Amino acid sequence: MSGTGSAAESTVTSATGHLARRLIQLYVGLALYGASSALLVEAGLGLEPWNVLHQGLAELTGMTIGVVSIFVGAAVLLLWIPLRQRPGLGTVSNVFVVGLAMDGTLALVPDAHSLAVRIPLMVAGIVLNGAATGLYISARFGPGPRDGLMTGLHQRTGRSIRLMRTAIEVAVVVTGFALGGTIGVGTLLYAVSIGPLAQLFLKMFAVPAASHGRTAVAGPTPEGAILRP
Repeated sequence: MSGTGSAAESTVTSATGHLARRLIQLYVGLALYGASSALLVEAGLGLEPWNVLHQGLAELTGMTIGVVSIFVGAAVLLLWIPLRQRPGLGTVSNVFVVGLAMDGTLALVPDAHSLAVRIPLMVAGIVLNGAATGLYISARFGPGPRDGLMTGLHQRTGRSIRLMRTAIEVAVVVTGFALGGTIGVGTLLYAVSIGPLAQLFLKMFAVPAASHGRTAVAGPTPEGAILRP
């Protein structure tokens, strides 16, 4: 009996530790995602697609870019209802944590004026964004609201995820740029590098399954949709 009890306690402890690791990884990843986006804003050399829209709306409304990100994320999440997508803890957390972390980082990081500072900020922001993506997706608590929109449209229309993602992100970039959002070399560099970076960090931060030794990388999120929480 004592052996059985010890085994059960060990299993519970292992499961608790596994869940704790996933939760830490989720929230650290989301916070770093917001921080990385803030670095790209400070660099001023071009933002990732959705933040071009967020920045444009911030210019229009007078709200901070982080608050706009929260409102847009919530609005996108509502679009999941007709697409019959089911959010997870990571989906809902994404809406709030990324925006708050972005505004918090922008409040702490001093303005950058010279290219000698702005270029390293841009590179650091893109690399950190890839690491953050690997962290929060590997935690397997559900995709971000924007990724879920892409996969939901893919499932409802039968069109490829690549096509859905491209169509949505072109639309948000064009709209955001028209409203005053920043596009530039950072936008292009982000587009070509975030996929390989995310794949690298997905493997690096993969969480082993609780019941056995196999490793699940992206959970319910298709790898083709990895660009934005």
